[in-house]
Amino acid sequence: MEIDAKTPRFKQEVPVKIHQLSLFLENKPSQLTEPCRLLAEAGIDIRTLTLADTERFGILRLIVSDWQNGSQVLREAGYVVNVTEVVAVEVPDRPGGLADLLGGFEETGINIEYMYAFTFGRGNTAVLIFRFDNPDAAIARLQSAGINVVESTEVYGRMEK
Repeated sequence: MEIDAKTPRFKQEVPVKIHQLSLFLENKPSQLTEPCRLLAEAGIDIRTLTLADTERFGILRLIVSDWQNGSQVLREAGYVVNVTEVVAVEVPDRPGGLADLLGGFEETGINIEYMYAFTFGRGNTAVLIFRFDNPDAAIARLQSAGINVVESTEVYGRMEK
């Protein structure tokens, strides 16, 4: 079966999509501190994050140990929080590893909207976070190519004491 952007969305038996929190911050000194402090005070660990900026605003994207409570804490503090689904993928940690993975999406019509590195890897692999326009088709494509998609329970539970 050819897997491309037209592949219908389907329900995964093993949860592999991860909930990411995104919020806008003013591009000014110390704006990053408060959301991090709020999450810490609520006992929520930040697993990984990325910050993209424009001249006036930044977009803080976070994967946290408890996305539902994290979202609630930030909303109660006045932040507008958008929850999106992303996918954690193991990529061979060698020259060309990422290029090989990305090559699997050529001519499929599946768009990678953005990606960033996770704070852990395993053995000779790195773990990257991907935001796809069709995550179900992307997961199917990755799995059919024998590429490990990291289960959400492992990502949320990572670094737990």
